[in-house]
Amino acid sequence: MRAMRKLEWRTVLVHPRNPLNLGAAARAVANFGLREMVVVAPFEPTWQEARTAAPGADVVIEVAHSVRTLPEAIADATVVIGTTTGARRNLGRELIAIDELASWLGKRKVQGRVAVLFGSEKTGLSNEDMSYCHILVRIPTSADCPSMNLGQAVAVCAYELARSGLVRVTPPKLEIGNRKLEDGNRKRGTRNGKLVEPPKPQFPVSTIIGYCSPAANLQTLEHLFDRATELLDACGYLQPKSRAAALIKLRRFLLDLKLTTNDARILGGVLTQVAWKLQQR
Repeated sequence: MRAMRKLEWRTVLVHPRNPLNLGAAARAVANFGLREMVVVAPFEPTWQEARTAAPGADVVIEVAHSVRTLPEAIADATVVIGTTTGARRNLGRELIAIDELASWLGKRKVQGRVAVLFGSEKTGLSNEDMSYCHILVRIPTSADCPSMNLGQAVAVCAYELARSGLVRVTPPKLEIGNRKLEDGNRKRGTRNGKLVEPPKPQFPVSTIIGYCSPAANLQTLEHLFDRATELLDACGYLQPKSRAAALIKLRRFLLDLKLTTNDARILGGVLTQVAWKLQQR
């Protein structure tokens, strides 16, 4: 079996409203060993204010950038994860607790880039946003107060990725008595005269095995989606009143097929041939 590739994580903030939340999110990303952050159509893209709220996260702010649309932010991702409380919503997609994510990724043998989406402070992710997601995750919160501040939500999710071993984190060396203990590695230290063994990650990334053909990324799937939409319009399947809902279901269907790049190439060829045949009529 082929050795796995390291997962590449991208934090995506969709329509954030407060630049201070951008800074808090960037700091959380940096705290737990992540680096890449993309912002989709922010209301106030004031990066200077975000930097003020993100001490120690300069490396994240420097590479962070804004894009106009969500597809631009996730085009090269092979898996997209949405975050939501799940309250009062018809999600149309599997919803799991954040601590179950490592197991879910392991079962799918995920490799490549993984994007984690966070919605705006006011509305969260829309149904359209969630239609791009392979899975939805929630942070277990009280039913009396289910929603979280954007920066806090990013911090909790980033911590869980690090805790479960999905992200490599190198904490500072700790002085314990007369011995040094590097938290997170296999060196032992002492505490109160007893040996201390750092906990093993629950989900070492080295256990993920890649597909023979890599998973199709979102850009490839969107090309298939657009081609299929044109064909459905041409044959009269899409009706004005139900068009938006039907397209969301179609996008979810494509995600659930778990297409590889080879699968997408074959399906694209089929759709092209069907379109050509329709044009000959």
